[in-house]
Parts: sequence; C-alpha cells; structure tokens
Amino acid sequence: MLIDFQATGETKGDHITFGWKESRDVLAAIKFVHEVGATDCVTIIGSSLGGVATLLATPPLRVDAIVLEEVYPTIEIATRNRMEKYLGTFGRTLTPLLLNQLQWRLGISASQLRPIDHVGNVTCPIFILGGEKDRNTRPVDTQMLFERARAPKQLWLVPNAGHVDLHRAAREEYEKRVLAFLAQVPKSP
Repeated sequence: MLIDFQATGETKGDHITFGWKESRDVLAAIKFVHEVGATDCVTIIGSSLGGVATLLATPPLRVDAIVLEEVYPTIEIATRNRMEKYLGTFGRTLTPLLLNQLQWRLGISASQLRPIDHVGNVTCPIFILGGEKDRNTRPVDTQMLFERARAPKQLWLVPNAGHVDLHRAAREEYEKRVLAFLAQVPKSP
C-alpha cells in the first residue's frame, strides 16, 4: 500500500507537520492493513517524512519489520542541516527563529519532533539507511538514530547517495540488501 500524507501528494490538508500529524496517517494505514486481514509480513518502508511519521506513531506500530531511509533524529538537527545547506554557517543562526514558529504556526513543539526518542520503542527488526552525501540527514544523524535502535537492527550508508535517492544511487545493491533483510524477518503467527 502506498499512502499520501495530509497536505502532500493528492491528499488535502493545511500544513505538513514534519511527521507529527502524518504519524496518524501511518497509524490509520496499518490499522486498515490489519483489518483487511493481512496474513503476510507487514513491513513499512518509510523514506524521510514517511520514516519520521513511522517512528512518531503512538502507540508504536504493530508491524513485522521497518525500513527507514533518511530519517532526521530531531527537528532541530533537520532544520539546522537545511539552513546550513542553503545559507552556510549563517543559516545556523536562523535555525532557532524557524523552530520558535512551530508552536504558533502548527501547534506542535520541537520536543514532539524527536524520532530519536521513539526509535528505541520499535520492537521489530529495523533497517536504517542513509546517503553518504545526504546534506539534509547527514550520515552522522543516521548513525545517531541507529545507535538508539534496538536489535535486531542493520545500518547501511549508501555510497554516492544524497537525500531520497538511495535506490537510484545503488539500485541493485539496494534491492539485494532490502530483500535480504526482509527474508530474515520472522513471520507473525
């Protein structure tokens, strides 16, 4: 199943909320999959915002495996990375100004947008991927998320990949690794 998040793709909504409200969309999708009686392995592949929404879902999702690509550890880090990417070191000084707008514009705080605080709640096997050249979610950010995850877990930093282009950067290796990971996932009873 492929889903759109509120305010993205073809789905209506007022604002992207950096994973907060989008986590409800993931919860609804997984609830639907379970209601229709999925008996096979239920896996999420969440890229960037999709991965953030997967981790922020509360309660934690009842799935057999999770593949996360380019997930920011905290909104502070994500904002700083993007500001530095576009404005250099000067962007770092503007980061707090942007973050202070979260509450009054979206009704959420930076403390609610910390996937790193949720990754340890994942009890199924998890495969965390990042791009070695990703400037939005840097390799060190991906490593930080991986360190907080429970075992069984795997990490792969894709050579020559930026943000949301892991499959394009290493198509055959990507497919080989993801399928090998999924083949090891124990099936639900």
